[in-house]
Order: sequence, then structure tokens, then C-alpha cells
Amino acid sequence: MTFDDRVLSGLGVLTAVVKSRSFSVAGKSLNMSQSGVSRAIARLEARLGVRLLERTTRTVTLSEAGRRLYEQIVPLVAGLEEAAASVAASKDAVRGTLRVNMDPFISQLILGPQLSRFLNQFPALRVELHTRDRLGDLVTEGFDLAIRFGEPRPSALVARKLLDTRVITVASPAYLKKAGRPSHPSELEKGNHRLIDFRDPETGRGYEWAFQQGRKEIEINSNAQLVLSDVATIHAVCLAGYGVAQLLELGIESFIESGRLEVIFPDWLDERFPLYALHPSRNYLPPKTRAFLDFVIGTVKSQA
Repeated sequence: MTFDDRVLSGLGVLTAVVKSRSFSVAGKSLNMSQSGVSRAIARLEARLGVRLLERTTRTVTLSEAGRRLYEQIVPLVAGLEEAAASVAASKDAVRGTLRVNMDPFISQLILGPQLSRFLNQFPALRVELHTRDRLGDLVTEGFDLAIRFGEPRPSALVARKLLDTRVITVASPAYLKKAGRPSHPSELEKGNHRLIDFRDPETGRGYEWAFQQGRKEIEINSNAQLVLSDVATIHAVCLAGYGVAQLLELGIESFIESGRLEVIFPDWLDERFPLYALHPSRNYLPPKTRAFLDFVIGTVKSQA
């Protein structure tokens, strides 16, 4: 099959339908009628010989064949169109709408305070920042980029590790004054301390209490009374003096420097947790995506 204008046009229509999940909304964005969008998709499906979309009265979703096409070809075509439209290689080349799937912790505590600086730098860019606990389906939901903690599950997405941050066991001075300072991780298992557990909202599983010193590793059972799935709430509860928490060093440096939190086991700081950027296309990263990714990298590394 050769790529002529009709195929490229059909791919553009398919992209609009996937991003909006609606033939009518896609038509409005393309200045086409709903029936025109439907005909364009039908012609593309006939040309390719596969069904690309599954339609019901309420939803439009990609078929398996449509997903493969969208993952492998459409991001490249969209990137080439954007590159052609912004060939002037200036800040004006960063334009359009960027949809980002963002981990709540990074969004609220790290990037949020710096977003105005980025937006002022690229006034022609509209950013839709979707803060959510789960990655979901980056492709079918029309996201250009995701910033997520943890090792990514196997997929066709491009995964780029941005950094590793240390996992640190901390408590407030008020708590340690009241409960005493443990000298070894094993003491937390004896029931003399209140621990704050974190449950991963993506998997529903609790994070293990692990401690690493070089090649030596220790895991303990917490039997915690309090289990939370929001990092900001864990920060608040720990700062208020409730108990002991394991937190990522990224984002709590100021609490430690000011003395509001204290590191309990300074000799057990070798456990790391990764932050990744995920995006659909292996072949081309549009200027808007690259600009935002550079902004994220610079911001989080200045905090690390």
C-alpha cells in the first residue's frame, strides 16, 4: 500500500476521532460534517482492508488493528505535520495542544509551581495536564506524554527514565521525641512504632517496607493501622507527627533541610525509585512534546 493524499487525510481524521472519541466533535475540529468524518474513516478502512474503529451508540474505540496502526503510524504522521507547520525553528514552533498524563505527586508538588514559567515561554501552546492515579491507555485516550513513577509495564510505548530518587525513612521531631528513635529497621517490626503504609493506586497493592545498604537488603512487615494512597496526604500526616513513613527524597528535601522531618536510618539509603516519561512514537517527538519533556527534566533534576 502506498501513502497518497487520501490515506494521509484519512489518518488525520482517524487521529481526530481517537482524541475526541466522537465523530461529531472530530468533525467540528476538522471543519467537516459528521457524515464526512464517517465516510473518511470508511474509505481508510476499505483501503487498508481492516476495521479500525468499534462503534456503539455511545462510544468510539480503536479495534485491535486500529490500535496497531495508531501506535505505529499516526504519531509519526502527526509529528511530521506539526514539523512542517512549524519549520521556522523558533519558540513559535511549539504550538498546538499538548495532552499530558501526570502522576499527582509530580503535578502538585514539583511541576505545578513552575508551570507558569513554561507557559510564558511558549504562548502558542495549550497544555491539558491530566493529574490521575493511573496511567490508563495512553494511545486510545489521546495523550502525547505521560510522566509516571515506577517501572513501566511492557507495552509499545517508548519509556525514558528521567531519574532515580532515593527512598528515605522519616518522621517528625515531635514523633521521635515521643516514641524514641529506632536505631535499626528491624525495630519497626516490634510494634513500638506507628507506621504509615502506602498503597499503589495503579495496582492496588501496598508497597513493601524495604531497606537497602549496599548489597544488603531488609524487608519488614508493617501491620500499619493507617494505609494511604496519596503521597501529599502521607506528607501531611507524617509532618503532623503521627508516625514513620517511607518517602521519596524528591519533594521532601525542604522538609529535611528545615528540620520538619528527620531521616531515621541514614545508613540505609540505597533503595531507589524511578521516574519515567512515556510517549507513543519511537520515530519522531514533536516540538511541543520535546519542549515539555525538557521542562520536566530540568525541573525534577533541580529538585533532586
